[in-house]
Amino acid sequence: MQKYKTNSSNQKITSIMCGKNSISFDKPLVMGILNLTPDSFFDGGQYIDTASILKRAKQIVKEGADIIDLGAYSTRPGAENIDIEEEWRRMKPAISVIRKELPNAILSIDTFRSELVRRVIAEFGVCIVNDISGGTLDDRMFKTIAELQVPYIMMHIKGTPQTMQSQTDYKDLMGELLEFFKDRVKQLNDLGAKDIIIDPGFGFAKTLEQNYQIMGQLEAFKAIERPLLIGISRKSMIYKLLGGEAQDSLNGTTALNMVALIGGANILRVHDVKEAVECVKLYNKMQIQ
Repeated sequence: MQKYKTNSSNQKITSIMCGKNSISFDKPLVMGILNLTPDSFFDGGQYIDTASILKRAKQIVKEGADIIDLGAYSTRPGAENIDIEEEWRRMKPAISVIRKELPNAILSIDTFRSELVRRVIAEFGVCIVNDISGGTLDDRMFKTIAELQVPYIMMHIKGTPQTMQSQTDYKDLMGELLEFFKDRVKQLNDLGAKDIIIDPGFGFAKTLEQNYQIMGQLEAFKAIERPLLIGISRKSMIYKLLGGEAQDSLNGTTALNMVALIGGANILRVHDVKEAVECVKLYNKMQIQ
């Protein structure tokens, strides 16, 4: 296995601004997933009315998450493509009730559409933008992020959620991922955007073997000098190796979350907040011994 040169220092970006909130990366953070879709791979259809959405949001906060990630477009392999109006129809009431009942919660919006970003920020204020396409599915996204000056999570993908599983050929997997991030971070920087987080995109145009290759070389991403988000919660890379289904994959998720933290992860994106928060506490305890 080829090894990649890493930057021995920690990421230079130690905090980002989300509106009036300063988000520090002195210690790892936990992002709780709130899927507003009927067809997400693990909890699709559970949170489609405001009462269940608010209950889930309060649970995420109570269990200790730092960020709530709201997604209204399922990006599981082969997911249905919905138009922006349907995505907005799902997203708007969810943000509205959370902003009303949990005004201090830091929200992340999981979308690859710049127009949805504009609508959310115009109506509800600044949030983090979590783009599974890294700007590849909307050529207006980077200009929008720079103009609105909002934090941006850039994930790596090839193709779309509908085609990505047929695009897993790489001559140099890690080299191509690093080049993707270097190039696109520079594009954003040149436009004036600064608060950028990177996400390798586990399961997005990657085979099971490729996912574990990336997991074993997370320290290589320090060369990008940006905070690193890892999202492996209950994904098929776990249960296809260990057996069972997504609902059987909490133990595997927790094990890989600790591997991710040791490898330099700054944010864990998870369905199971309590367990991830405990994982972070254990990791933090090891750092002060």
